[in-house]
Amino acid sequence: MEKLTAYKIHMGKARCAADLGDGSERGEYVGQDYILHKLGRPHRAISLMYCYYPLDKEWPARISEACKDREVSFAWDYPYDDYFPYLGGLGGSTEGEPFTFMRDIRRHGQDVILTMTVDPNVSDEHLIAIAKDLRPFGRMMLRINHEATGDWFNFTKRASYQQIADFYCRFHKIIKEYAPNVSTVLCIGGIESPDAEEIVMEKEFAEAVRLTDIWSVDKYMALHWGWPYDVAETGGKTHARYKAADVYDLTKKSYLRYKEICGGKEKPMVMSEFNADGDVTGPYEQADMVREFFDILKNDPDEWFSGSTFYQFRDRGRLGLETEDPNDPAVGIEQPVMKTYRELIHSDLMTPAMTRGEEITLPAVLRWGGSEDAEGIEIPLHFEGNPHFCEAVFDSDLNLMLELNGRWFYKSPKARCIDMMSAFFEKPLSAAADLTLRIFAPPASGENDLSAEDGSINSYTTIEKLPELRIRYAPTEK
Repeated sequence: MEKLTAYKIHMGKARCAADLGDGSERGEYVGQDYILHKLGRPHRAISLMYCYYPLDKEWPARISEACKDREVSFAWDYPYDDYFPYLGGLGGSTEGEPFTFMRDIRRHGQDVILTMTVDPNVSDEHLIAIAKDLRPFGRMMLRINHEATGDWFNFTKRASYQQIADFYCRFHKIIKEYAPNVSTVLCIGGIESPDAEEIVMEKEFAEAVRLTDIWSVDKYMALHWGWPYDVAETGGKTHARYKAADVYDLTKKSYLRYKEICGGKEKPMVMSEFNADGDVTGPYEQADMVREFFDILKNDPDEWFSGSTFYQFRDRGRLGLETEDPNDPAVGIEQPVMKTYRELIHSDLMTPAMTRGEEITLPAVLRWGGSEDAEGIEIPLHFEGNPHFCEAVFDSDLNLMLELNGRWFYKSPKARCIDMMSAFFEKPLSAAADLTLRIFAPPASGENDLSAEDGSINSYTTIEKLPELRIRYAPTEK
């Protein structure tokens, strides 16, 4: 094969970032290798959901397990929220959850969104310990006490709404002091009716709107909030359905009001939980509604929306790209929305920007700042036609993400040969074509080296040589 030429490549933001929820009270965490194979590309970020109630006698048990004999009729009828327990914090450890999953996420070229419901009565020492836990994990996002203007989470039963808003501001300031690499996400009700002029509880949360790094709302175009304690049937009172256009308009109005509260200052606006519940719509219209929402966004000339988190990958109900097999929780059953979602995240709307730089010589240093700011290399390749074999062979222990023909592949430090033929299964070449192989290097440990001058936000990897490529256009034997 002819000598390969390599160029610098910068990966930047998509017009709309694609984020994905992975695990919650409704489903278990699914490893990033499986998700990458199913969807064909990494996400901007993966969202994890945890709780922190260290002052409670049941802590650190998962509350549904600690109170498994308790009579409940609603998902949040426990002493504290039924998320996975955050095992770090004051007196805790970063060896267990969520840190094992955060490392998995970052090794696979994605940022972390950590949702935490936190007892608003904990001391600053607890919050400082959490901030120190998060420092090695790069440009992650922390969503503190989400849906804070609701009344279902336990933190809303332990403090007034003003106290909850003040707690958010307190935690934000501690994060900025001890873990400035972390961006805070404020998730509140926003504008909830077409004729509303203010966000829900604007007086209480106005200062939090001004302080936070990212604005957010959670919007479901359909939701069965009575799950799993009843069935959504016609005429029932524990579910609802809305029009995609109305959900879009209210989300945009929320952004505009947030901006007005901040005196015209713009901040990223995201939807931290988004879906249409298949319990209400059925599987086919669920997929249709998800597509309809993003069609509206694509055709909106105003660029105001930064990203959306699909809730979630695998779900015990019908809020997942997969439903959990009731016979084996490790098995997922793909839903029609999976195909729709896969098409959306590979569209121009949600594809990260790629900018080629100058030609490089090896060895070269690759910088990983995060999924929206990474410097890698790209290698132009000429294909004579659709290949029968396409492999990249490495002789190093590097941790890499590769992209070819729109499909992404993960190379762990132990892997040597990466079979890239699946890049052509759904997009076969009908003739000779010029393609580009892109290579990025997220941190192999999942953590940044804090001893480096800019280690809290950047990770660096030296690549000594390019992979050997084995590309063949016919079977080995006929």
